[in-house]
Amino acid sequence: MSLDSHLEHHDQEDHWIPLSDLMTGLMMFFMLLAVAFMVKVEADTQKVKQIAVLYDQLRTDLYQDLDKEFHGDLPKWGAEIDKDLTIRFKEPEVLFDTGASNIKPAFRSILEDFFPRYVAILSSPKYKNSIQEIRIEGHTSSFWRGLSSADEAYFKNMDLSQSRTRTTLEYVMSLPAVQRDKVWLRRFLTANGLSSSKPITEADGHENSVRSQRVEFRVRTDADARIATILEASR
Repeated sequence: MSLDSHLEHHDQEDHWIPLSDLMTGLMMFFMLLAVAFMVKVEADTQKVKQIAVLYDQLRTDLYQDLDKEFHGDLPKWGAEIDKDLTIRFKEPEVLFDTGASNIKPAFRSILEDFFPRYVAILSSPKYKNSIQEIRIEGHTSSFWRGLSSADEAYFKNMDLSQSRTRTTLEYVMSLPAVQRDKVWLRRFLTANGLSSSKPITEADGHENSVRSQRVEFRVRTDADARIATILEASR
């Protein structure tokens, strides 16, 4: 090998060694970055799991307290409670006259008994800071006498359901037993008319037009928002 060739080969080795060190360094950097990312993802996952456990426990405790309070009254009220924290008044002949939004006397009497006790549980120190919304939901069947168009019936029933939830909201807010909680209720209590968007169906998929006409009191806690915030921050 000539002297020039030897020198050129030596120069190539001198350049290759620093380049290989650089590549090794970059590989280590990206490995550390990947490990750090996995550690953060794992930490965020653990946070979500912890909140999910607390969320489930909160829902379970609240369901049990509501069920304990109202278990003996629900059958005579024509009502039921679900584990999703919905209390459903399901006998339309007790609630309102057909096509009307004025609360019938029987339902007024039920609300006078039910609502103050309901608020006492939700506004207790155990749950008060976890409540995000208390929804009064009005539901109708998809039927409207004299109308052939499904769209017309839907919008008529939307007006009706919204009017019914509004009168229900106004009535429960006027009850003397909840006046001390009125400021808190204004922050969280809402009225929501949903027309026939969530009908009750039978096993064969057909709508049960009687059971679809109902009023529901539904609670939302803030755990959903907490989980969403953590997930957003982890992206």
